[in-house]
Amino acid sequence: MPDDSRPSPPLLGRGSWAEARRIADVLRKETVGGVLLLSGALIALIWANSPWSGSYQRMTGFTIGPAALHLDLTLATWAADGLLAVFFFVAGLELKREFVAGDLRDPRRAAIPVAAAVGGVAVPAILYLAVNWGGAVEGWAVPTATDIAFALAVLAVVGRSLPTAMRTFLLTLAVVDDLLAIMIIAVFYTSDLAVLPLLGALVPLGLFTWLVQRRIRSWWLLLPLAFAAWALVHASGVHATVAGVLLGFAVPVLTPAHPSADTAGHGLAEHFEHRFRPISAGIAVPVFALMSAGVAIGGLAGLGTALTDPASIGVVLGLVLGKPVGILAATWLLARFTRARMGDGLTWIDMLGLSVLAGIGFTVSLLIGELAFGAGSDRNDHVKIAVLAGSLTAALLASVLLRVRNRTYRLLAEEERADRDGDDIPDVYQR
Repeated sequence: MPDDSRPSPPLLGRGSWAEARRIADVLRKETVGGVLLLSGALIALIWANSPWSGSYQRMTGFTIGPAALHLDLTLATWAADGLLAVFFFVAGLELKREFVAGDLRDPRRAAIPVAAAVGGVAVPAILYLAVNWGGAVEGWAVPTATDIAFALAVLAVVGRSLPTAMRTFLLTLAVVDDLLAIMIIAVFYTSDLAVLPLLGALVPLGLFTWLVQRRIRSWWLLLPLAFAAWALVHASGVHATVAGVLLGFAVPVLTPAHPSADTAGHGLAEHFEHRFRPISAGIAVPVFALMSAGVAIGGLAGLGTALTDPASIGVVLGLVLGKPVGILAATWLLARFTRARMGDGLTWIDMLGLSVLAGIGFTVSLLIGELAFGAGSDRNDHVKIAVLAGSLTAALLASVLLRVRNRTYRLLAEEERADRDGDDIPDVYQR
């Protein structure tokens, strides 16, 4: 049986391989992933509103792929259905690891962030429906998603002195939020279900599972099976990104040498996450943003029209107001009426900053908007603008709140390290 800790043989020359590893290490940083995501969206917006907007539309609408397999898709569809499957594969690996060896395996530690995630999905959906009842109700799930990459990037930039418990809470909340988003996409945004391709997808998925459970990681075996599972799920009518999650769930977290979650080593899930995260953060998500965020605003008049659309109002309210209200309410209710407690050292002011930060709903919100209203429709364009506006507003508000808390924690840390008499013993220990 192959050893999980054994490095894969290099496929490039020694110098090229070292350079590729350095690039991959950079792409694993949360701040870099967030910057690339934002850059893709900004390029798309500028391009779509420039004199060369026609070339942007031609690019996203360019069709490529084998028609015999019904995979002659536009580049925009390949980005949403294909590249985002890589993103959801990494999300599936992260979810599996959290459930098996992370915070979510302990119900007492997971209770509050899980409840917060549920509240952060329910309240935005309710606000959206309240605004759009009798109208564009199909977009109810657009403001329910939190963008992990973007939110963690903002937290990393503005909160270098914040306690690690804040990042853990946000990560757990966002992971559960992703799971809920996956379930919503699979259940509510699947139309014209074809049973035979869906059943057929079980064959490559089963073979993939059998191989990875035996710690086999040969790409020439696993990649064709993963593609076959993805193609069959796509053909079934279920959104193809669900295949990415199922493939991620199939990968084992624990190793034979470390069968307990308390002594978990570097299992295959961690190995795959390490390998695929740079592809997800550096290629899949930024390219999806480039292909999806480009909407012609049409000047101030067009912006006003977009943001006064009831669907847009529901999205902005859901992200900016619904997310923090839902997260804080669920957290307070659980802390008030059960023995569940927030992470060590977290205060309600910290929770306010995190709950506002969770209103950044970029990647999955754009995806759900396309599923709800159809790519290229006027309402989908309005919703895109609303997602961008709501996410930007949430990011700015959260940055202000978290910078205040970051300064407080930085001053506390400096006070704890202070050694005014120069005896190499911090003053705090001499009181």
